[in-house]
Amino acid sequence: MSDAITTEIIRHGLLAAAEEMARNLCRTAYNTVVYEIHDYGIGIHDAHGDVIADAPGIAIFTRANDHGIKKSVEFLGTEAFKPGDIFILNYPYWASAHTLDPLVFAPIHHEGDLIGFTSCRIHVLDLKQKDPGYVLDSTDMYQEGLFFPASKLYREGSPNDDIFNVIRYNSRMPERTIGDIQAQVSACITGVRRTQAIAAKYGPDTLAAAMAAINDHGDRLARIGLAKLPNGTWSAHDFVDNDGVDLDRLIKMNVTVTITDEEMVIDWTGSEKDVRGPINCPLGLTEALSSLIFKALTTPETPVVAGNFRALRLITEPGSVMHAEPPMPTFTLWTGLIAGEVVLKALAEGMPDLVPAASGGDVCSMMGLGVNPRNGEQWLEATNEAVGFGGHAGGDGEDGIMHLSEPGCRNNPVEVLETKSPMFIESYGYRTDSGGPGRHRGGVGVGRTYRFLAPSKGICLVYKTKTKPWPIGEGLEGDNNHVILNPGTDREIVQGGSYNHLQTGDVLVNNTGGGGGYGHPFDRDPERVARDVHNGFVSPEAAAAEYGVAVDPVTFTVDAASTAQLRATRA
Repeated sequence: MSDAITTEIIRHGLLAAAEEMARNLCRTAYNTVVYEIHDYGIGIHDAHGDVIADAPGIAIFTRANDHGIKKSVEFLGTEAFKPGDIFILNYPYWASAHTLDPLVFAPIHHEGDLIGFTSCRIHVLDLKQKDPGYVLDSTDMYQEGLFFPASKLYREGSPNDDIFNVIRYNSRMPERTIGDIQAQVSACITGVRRTQAIAAKYGPDTLAAAMAAINDHGDRLARIGLAKLPNGTWSAHDFVDNDGVDLDRLIKMNVTVTITDEEMVIDWTGSEKDVRGPINCPLGLTEALSSLIFKALTTPETPVVAGNFRALRLITEPGSVMHAEPPMPTFTLWTGLIAGEVVLKALAEGMPDLVPAASGGDVCSMMGLGVNPRNGEQWLEATNEAVGFGGHAGGDGEDGIMHLSEPGCRNNPVEVLETKSPMFIESYGYRTDSGGPGRHRGGVGVGRTYRFLAPSKGICLVYKTKTKPWPIGEGLEGDNNHVILNPGTDREIVQGGSYNHLQTGDVLVNNTGGGGGYGHPFDRDPERVARDVHNGFVSPEAAAAEYGVAVDPVTFTVDAASTAQLRATRA
């Protein structure tokens, strides 16, 4: 047994251990995607693989780690896990991610008994996928790199050179890839040692009882939150631009959400099937993105524990874009990033005052790679861009923040990108008029302009460009994401997901979408519109046309008479 005070001390000790894991990871990683962007998922789990404590990074990684550990136990059996062992798993259908997001995890033992696991998932740079950087057009799993089906990186404390040599002689960037994997190992060992110290202090039985109590408490909190939501069934659908192979085919994500007193059911039946390109979601990823929305609605203010999700039930169709099966390609994970807001779209039908309108809807990644003329070495750098969030009953959407699928993440600073690569950032800032007009305005997106100073590859990972962010009520749509290659020239191309072969001097502009608006724009306080014009979020022209507010572009004051005349035209 564990009393309430001891349980709380253990809970905070495990959370501190998870944070220390993250610090060690960021101190030792080679890859700016990890230590600058915080593209990681870190967890401490009980002996069943259920997460007890995590360190925020990419929100959809943590629950996916649960799925991967449980699949590994099912595959190997508990007798395979020895003290000092460390495993790597990147088989997508178990690992819940693509091959470049390997899950490294370690069993935790106390006096020979298995008492839990630690986990660390990051994005590594290269594992022999068919294209350097990222794969956008694979048609089966065998084009997507090396697979490790719960393989031992370390055997009882000793490195398994066979695995490391396979990576070393198959990766285009072996030093950085192995360095990052060893950083994951370091993070996992840190978590193992800290958890063992807790077990030694309080006893393994007390630790196990505390872990069970933590998850039971997480379940109770989630059910209290669920009881506050209206009961009903609502459906919605939205689209991914294409699958990377059939470029003119919109890929449908269809969801029906049912809320009862006992559970929330998220049913993805009706989502696209026979998707040839690599945007298919492994089941664990669909579970993770669905869990993210459930937690945001029920227990947004508490750390993630597996108990939070006992009242969530998932339905999928094997072979669909939301439930990939071998050998379906899964490399481009963007369905798993975009689909969460389809759940919100359905819920907006039944609870428009409890959920926001759509955000810009994507993480809008740009990745560059090539040979750096400053040192002759291979380089690869990437960043995600912020989007505008949707307006909601409580106010305006946030301007230019990271997409809801990765709330613990940051973007890569300009100084880092320019120091480590032959890219020059010519401009970076908010996009005027990108937020959807409404009584509560959608947040604005951002734009960043990259000029390449050497021949390079520029990979744009933006898959929500053909449909616009949806509003709530009488609000209006936000502007959509779009990438412009060589703007203002006779070679200008407006695009989304793309693999570009660039020459010296070529320019890519990554424009991110704004959030949808909430409520009729003519109901917005004119002084707030004037403030938006002053801040550059809304142009004087849009203020008049969309909000019915006349704003002096010099003094930023409201012309009351002209505003009254404009608003008199409201239908």
